[in-house]
Amino acid sequence: MKALIVEDEELSVRRLKKILNEITSEIQVIGVTDSIEDTVDWLESNRANRNTDPDLIFLDIELSDGQSFEIFNRTEVKSTVIFTTSYDEYALQAFKVNSIDYLLKPVHRDDLQRSLNKYEALKATPAQNAQDSLSGIRKLLEELKIQTTPEYRERFLVKQNQKLLSVEVGEIAYFFTDERYSFFTTHTNQKFLVDYTLDEIAETLDPSRFFRINRGMILTHKTVEKIEPYFGNRLALFLRPAHNKQALVSREKVADFKYWMGK
Repeated sequence: MKALIVEDEELSVRRLKKILNEITSEIQVIGVTDSIEDTVDWLESNRANRNTDPDLIFLDIELSDGQSFEIFNRTEVKSTVIFTTSYDEYALQAFKVNSIDYLLKPVHRDDLQRSLNKYEALKATPAQNAQDSLSGIRKLLEELKIQTTPEYRERFLVKQNQKLLSVEVGEIAYFFTDERYSFFTTHTNQKFLVDYTLDEIAETLDPSRFFRINRGMILTHKTVEKIEPYFGNRLALFLRPAHNKQALVSREKVADFKYWMGK
């Protein structure tokens, strides 16, 4: 039996491997990944090399680059999944209702044994097991989406001459920093000072609508007029309305930016 561990805490990886070795010699850990990006790449590379998918994936929910549920949106997951989680009770209830197995961190031997016993019992009907597992994961994602959907900022209050003006986020083309201050430019090319840092702004925006291309700029799809390759494996963006500085997608954000632009 082959297993993939998706976990961004080295201590948790070592603990899970240790308990697996104590319980059974039949499980071979063939890979360890620590992010959404690495896991998607690992699964797709594994298939490209004509290898079979792992029988089991131990999947941590909170990874370094986001929640692991995003993996299911970016690639096909054919393996049986056992989640590892520190979620609170409402989320655990969702797992129970949808028949998805989970291990509450830190993982204990008895809990892991229970999960493996459940997996062995379901192997008797592999096709139905796979169908039920995928169906359960879809239901789980919908349940958690309903219960954990964050409230994103809908408008910013800014100064205009001696007045205060409320600007809806749909009117904003991009946010940027200039020296120590933060600003945004609207689609009608109006510029306003904002009383927040770019880090604070980024935390309040809907990531499906806004993307932080580098430390100094956050923008929307609509403002990107043209994209060209740039030195150092970066991307140069031509914006509408135009910005007074070159808008560059930093190298480490290029892959995520391309995915975001293609959604």
